[in-house]
Amino acid sequence: MITLTAPAVFDRLAALSDATRARLLACLERHELTVGELQEVLQLPQSTVSRHLKALADAGWVSSRESGPSNRYRMTGRELDAAARRLWQAVRDDVVRQPAAQRDLARVHEVLAGRHEKSQEFFASVAGQWDRLRTELFGARPELFALLGLLDPSSTVADLGCGTGQLAEAVAPFVHRIIAVDESAAMLRAARTRLHGVANAEVRQGTLEALPVVAKTVDVAVMSLVLPYVAAPVRALAEARRVLRPGGRALIVDMLPHEHEEYRQTMGHLWLGFDAVQLAQWAGDAGFADARVHALPSLPGAKGPTLFSAVLIADVRRRKKQPPR
Repeated sequence: MITLTAPAVFDRLAALSDATRARLLACLERHELTVGELQEVLQLPQSTVSRHLKALADAGWVSSRESGPSNRYRMTGRELDAAARRLWQAVRDDVVRQPAAQRDLARVHEVLAGRHEKSQEFFASVAGQWDRLRTELFGARPELFALLGLLDPSSTVADLGCGTGQLAEAVAPFVHRIIAVDESAAMLRAARTRLHGVANAEVRQGTLEALPVVAKTVDVAVMSLVLPYVAAPVRALAEARRVLRPGGRALIVDMLPHEHEEYRQTMGHLWLGFDAVQLAQWAGDAGFADARVHALPSLPGAKGPTLFSAVLIADVRRRKKQPPR
């Protein structure tokens, strides 16, 4: 039995009593369409389509949203109460069997295919300029920030050598907790200013060789462009290993070997980059089970050495099986 409260029951019944409105609703049940597209589908004048859409909207059957110069309409579907959905189902079962409605639905698929064809025409016309156009619209490599969404939202991340807190600020919305560590008082002042109001971020002073972090409390440790300043990289990596939980990961982002000798004077670098073999050896000495090193592509406008990323995996210690007695 279908039960609707008055006056909603009469408004909804009145809206569905017209065959054209029922056909419109059948088209909008699964697809979002503009008035122009509905004209094409039902082969009716714009004024007729708009009038029927208004009646359906007034009765709560459809909603719309602005999309450029047009409005896109859809059936309210999930927003309808259970009784209204049952009413529509009873009407729909009869409507979709009608030849006119079947022709409508076939033309809906033609309209959708036309949309796809237009998008393909666009990409065919701009293929040679797409990288430039995308950069102009969204900046360089916007997908890299989106990848932060792959982090476990329950995880704790340590930004080791956090500098002004730029990385910590970017990561904070995606994780449970972020700990930003740096030795420089000036950098920490800038980081505290940047992270002010970020509830899940902590800023701590300390060295990479003696981290102010409790052992086995971190899921991901990041060292970005800090190893060139470290006199004993193995010790710093071992500290990162110490604070990681079993199975945790350290991400190292730094420079491949280069010949910019002036960095020693201008930036105080102790190392002129690192190669994969060296990183893997240090990672093993620091207690990591595995190290994966990949060179990173240079971004437009970058003038420095080529960067790499190295993922170091903390060993999951397992108890040795006792021999049978």
